[in-house]
Amino acid sequence: MAETKDKATTPQPATNFDLEQSMHRAEDFFVKNKNVITIAVLAVVVGVGGFFAYNRFVKQPNENKAQEMVFHAQNYFAVDSFKLALNGDGNNYGFLQVVNKYGSTKAGNLAKYSAGVCYIRMGEYQKGIDMLKSFSSDDLLLQPTALGLIGDAYMELNKTAEGIEAYKKAGHYNDNELTSPVYLFRAGMALEKAGKPQEAVSIYKEIKEKFPLTNEGREMDKYLARLGDVKN
Repeated sequence: MAETKDKATTPQPATNFDLEQSMHRAEDFFVKNKNVITIAVLAVVVGVGGFFAYNRFVKQPNENKAQEMVFHAQNYFAVDSFKLALNGDGNNYGFLQVVNKYGSTKAGNLAKYSAGVCYIRMGEYQKGIDMLKSFSSDDLLLQPTALGLIGDAYMELNKTAEGIEAYKKAGHYNDNELTSPVYLFRAGMALEKAGKPQEAVSIYKEIKEKFPLTNEGREMDKYLARLGDVKN
């Protein structure tokens, strides 16, 4: 009886017939779906190959061209010839041409920043705002500077609320002693202009607490006292 029970419960190895059936099923599946499978494999190959091809044959050459194009514009920018830096001189490109042709490159992105500065220095504040808003950077100094310039342009347009918002973004982009106290102070001054002294006091106290050793930080007691917040 024990022998019979063992035969009934012990798993039996697959027969050749079972294996052949399994292989046939796999073959049938491939035959029926080979077009889909082939397309999927090709998509992966093309995707990987396309990524490297794009970087090698499109992205990097475009980056090189953008850097070449922007060279003369940077020279004009350095000597405050903002109109020539922006539009070119007839023989060499300006920042706008670089932005239009290669705006997606790193050099093109920086050209957006420089073009925005040119517009603001030329008094075309809204164009400067629009251009600087199209600029984006992970740089911890350059990005808050761009936001601060947007704030300056809004204030020139008498758009105080927008200027305050931009200054706060610039000041709070990352805490550092170079840009944060400068733009937070401008936010406080703009808040005073807007008739919001208590909000200005909050900003001035933040500067004093976070950046006491900066020029702005050392001046905050004076501005706080002017608004009635006298140091005890």
